[in-house]
Amino acid sequence: MQSRLTNTQVLTEMGLELSDYERLIGNMYDSAMDIRRLGDSLRQLRSLFKANFVTLILRVQDEPLLSPMMVAGDVELGEGGINHYAYYSKSTLFDNLPTDTVFTVDELVSEAEWLGSSFYLLYCQPYNCHQMLGADIRMPDGSAVRFRINRPRDQARFSHVDRAMCEMLLPHLRRALHMHSQLDRSESLGSLYSQTISRMAVATFVLDENGSVVQLNSVAREILDSQDGLKVVGGRLEAIYPSDNRELLRLVRNAFQRASSGGAGVQGAEAMSISRPSGKVSLGVVVELIPTQELVEGRGKPTVVVYVRDAVSKSLVSNVATSQLYNLTPAETALALELANGLSLEEASETLSIRRNTARAHLRSIFSKTGVRRQTELVRIMLNSVVALAQPHGPGLAEPAL
Repeated sequence: MQSRLTNTQVLTEMGLELSDYERLIGNMYDSAMDIRRLGDSLRQLRSLFKANFVTLILRVQDEPLLSPMMVAGDVELGEGGINHYAYYSKSTLFDNLPTDTVFTVDELVSEAEWLGSSFYLLYCQPYNCHQMLGADIRMPDGSAVRFRINRPRDQARFSHVDRAMCEMLLPHLRRALHMHSQLDRSESLGSLYSQTISRMAVATFVLDENGSVVQLNSVAREILDSQDGLKVVGGRLEAIYPSDNRELLRLVRNAFQRASSGGAGVQGAEAMSISRPSGKVSLGVVVELIPTQELVEGRGKPTVVVYVRDAVSKSLVSNVATSQLYNLTPAETALALELANGLSLEEASETLSIRRNTARAHLRSIFSKTGVRRQTELVRIMLNSVVALAQPHGPGLAEPAL
């Protein structure tokens, strides 16, 4: 039985300098922020193990779906990105293997069984993948990621040093993929919440510790483009009128003070209204500290969010959700949304190019289906319902940076 090699011995036997190993592991952890960096690691592993393919099977899909994989090797769609290939679990010899345990294919089946297996004939032989070293990596959520290193038939079998090197890599791969999963989940939720706020016609300006705008949503961009109450000067958010601007700066300054003091002893969000040169109803503004648990100081980090609501703007409400929620016809839905946006029945009928009698008939039907008796009640339930939370049909809402 061969004695266990130390990590230093493994690196020496593999001919790997410490700096190269650090770069390899660094690329794995950098992939938590940018999954493409993991492709750099796989290409480095391909060279290190003298392999023709290194594959990371991120999820095994049931037929007929294709499984997402990262592949370093001669593949048609290029290396390093996440591609989808056929990998049916019912065809594989590697189901129910012990997780986090490195194996070679000759430990599992005989040479004859391997060459005659459907898995080999479908997924290995066409790419000259004969020798196989790998492991199923158990993730913290209970799922498994399949890590495979392949060599052609005329290459040497994987050695105990190769196995030891693979064992060294598994914990780093697991942590890097788990970190990416957590960050991706958080980013997806943040994007969902941001789009929901936009659909409710709420503008958001995110400011860093210097008061510069680092992010704003599409509604905020529309308010700036209108040049009616707010502007950005030198990267900073300002009100057009000096008196409003002084108050806005005071609220932002108070939020920064709460950030520097840990938010203790000072009230939370503060509000104000901002006058508009057009004479329209003033913009409603709320300034709030973004809670954070950062222990390391960093520049450009989001610190304060400024919410702005234009009372005369239209919410981006889903017609489909409105129709489904109240069982309205398309014509009734269109009328209900125009009324919710502040139009009178006469104005809505003109906008929709329908007769007033037709509009009144639609309104009676809407009253019957929603259970209200007055137009003001209809507007109230429409504005307070969940329809604004549904994704409108059409292009998605972008969240541009300034």
